[in-house]
Amino acid sequence: MLNETPLMIRDVHITDRPRERLMNQGASALSNQELIAILLRTGSRQESVLHLANRVLTHFEHIQELKNATIEEMVAINGIGQAKAVQLLAAVELGRRLSSKQTDTKFTIRSPKDAASYLMADMTSLKQEHFVVLFLNIKNQVMHRQTIFVGSLNASIVHPREIFREAVRRSTASIVCAHNHPSGNPAPSPEDIEVTKRLVEAGSIIGIELLDHVIIGDHQFISLKEKGFM
Repeated sequence: MLNETPLMIRDVHITDRPRERLMNQGASALSNQELIAILLRTGSRQESVLHLANRVLTHFEHIQELKNATIEEMVAINGIGQAKAVQLLAAVELGRRLSSKQTDTKFTIRSPKDAASYLMADMTSLKQEHFVVLFLNIKNQVMHRQTIFVGSLNASIVHPREIFREAVRRSTASIVCAHNHPSGNPAPSPEDIEVTKRLVEAGSIIGIELLDHVIIGDHQFISLKEKGFM
């Protein structure tokens, strides 16, 4: 039995090719596979760019994982050299910057949902726990955002000294803390609650209020203030 010749992009009707579809129908009409194919530009003699794009998507279980991909992970995919890896990572970073709410107009935190929305895109798919602090002015506008540490949450690691030193240095009126649960379940652990209580006490002494501690899971969140833990 003869081997079947793989379908190449030239075999696809011109109106159905990704670039032509984007020009005629707009980028929002394209699938993830088609968008990645446009970034890759070419396939190989053995497979079309659409097949290569599909293998990139298969390699990463969820497309959100592309946000944390390294160039080493990219070039490990057969058919992805350094040039293609750089193109993909540059597009991912551009998308991250465009989606960021850290614009010239300061973002105002009025509710736990505001804090979660501000951080969700960056934190929901992280593979390690990141503890982040938002430093607010008297109008509850975000003046600064800082990742304090990366790793499993522990009261001995997340020390109030590190957080409030930065808060004082920036003349902060109040802070909001947040961290993610890589498991996707935002339910607070005993360590989460202990850390929160320590920060509330320290803030009360210094005069810089901890407004909330938000835990981010898989596109969902929990506010420890709303749950009555502070």
